[in-house]
Amino acid sequence: MCDLHPRNRLGWRGWPKLPKMVTGEAAGAWHDLSHRLHEGLPVPHVFPEPKIERVMSMPEGRLNVTKIELACHVGTHLDAPVHLLMDGPGFDEIPLEMLHGPGVVWSIDAEPFAEIGTAQLEALSPALEPGDILLLHAGWSDRWGTDSYLSNPALSTEAAEWLVSRRVKALGVDFATPDAALPRRGPDFDWRVHQILRSNGVLIAENLTGLAPLAGSRVEVVFGALNIEGGDGSPARIMARRVRS
Repeated sequence: MCDLHPRNRLGWRGWPKLPKMVTGEAAGAWHDLSHRLHEGLPVPHVFPEPKIERVMSMPEGRLNVTKIELACHVGTHLDAPVHLLMDGPGFDEIPLEMLHGPGVVWSIDAEPFAEIGTAQLEALSPALEPGDILLLHAGWSDRWGTDSYLSNPALSTEAAEWLVSRRVKALGVDFATPDAALPRRGPDFDWRVHQILRSNGVLIAENLTGLAPLAGSRVEVVFGALNIEGGDGSPARIMARRVRS
């Protein structure tokens, strides 16, 4: 499962074979799990800051028109496999069934820079079913916009492999990345968690918020992302609602 090629970043194995989606009856309202996009949005130093400009305005103009310039990986967003795999599909090649479906929201207790292992995940509930979207609530969105946000916990490579073995469709986290936090990355850092998940067709959503009301529940999830041709990612309006099992 880890026989990837770190130098040329090949290793795409295709989308997972998942069971037919069965989503339970809705048991609550939709929750918005997305941070607002705006100028001044917290971004890692490796990305340019977003620029949002009104290029036509009423009443001087006949209509309002806004121009947006931003990296696809700032704010709440969804990654495409090609983000880290040269032979992976771009955003317009992601099947629609990968962008919505049933799942679970798990709450985890994690200290700054903690590693989330397989045993910790196995103890959580409700049970993870094949084809589920897993959303992890660590309470990290409360740190959004602060220096401590980048001290996020991360999955171990064994935990990533365990998620693949459980046939998870997608992983969403309320922190910056399921990989090692930015301050803990050495010169040979190679996004192993991302590569394990991505090569096996598991999508990754980062910088979620608003998960607390859904913690410990089965949910229905929608990744409202942009259909960008060849895109390595997309900003996303991500939503979820509680469902009855």
